[in-house]
Amino acid sequence: MKEQLHQDRLFEKIINPNQTITGREFEDCVFKNCDFSNGDFSQNRFTDCQFVGCNLAMLRLSGATLNDVVFKECKLTGIDFSACEEFLFTVRFENCLLDYASFLKRKMPKTHFIDSSLKNAVFEQANLTKAKFDNTDLAGAVFERTNLNEANLVTAFNYTIDPELNNIKKSKFSQSGLIGLLARYDIRVE
Repeated sequence: MKEQLHQDRLFEKIINPNQTITGREFEDCVFKNCDFSNGDFSQNRFTDCQFVGCNLAMLRLSGATLNDVVFKECKLTGIDFSACEEFLFTVRFENCLLDYASFLKRKMPKTHFIDSSLKNAVFEQANLTKAKFDNTDLAGAVFERTNLNEANLVTAFNYTIDPELNNIKKSKFSQSGLIGLLARYDIRVE
């Protein structure tokens, strides 16, 4: 991967933890069953790329561009997505492990989190307007001054969202999820 621009390429079974790969562009590329855990992908640009079955735990993405990037069945624990380039930041997560990830102040309207774990993830001051949390575990996730207007959390679970500290206008919740909205009041719903 020494060249600077990679287009329409498949990178498969690359096992390279702790590796630094910076200053590269990837367009319409697929990364399949790769291990880049504890690596550094800072200042890279990913456009219309897919990561499938990859271990990206603790990957550093400072100044990286993620434009229409899809993550499927990936381990993304501890990644600070708030360090990514803000311009054109669009991502989608399916069957991913995103525990302890940070989306602090990230603008990501319409983002889909599907069948994923976001335990202890940070969404403080993030814009998640019209985001979809489908069958997603949000145990311990931090929502504070977060814009969740029109977000869909009907099948999300284990969340605690304070309606007084977050914007939740026209958001969708299941009846069983109401407990997560009432936690601050220390009441019992039976």
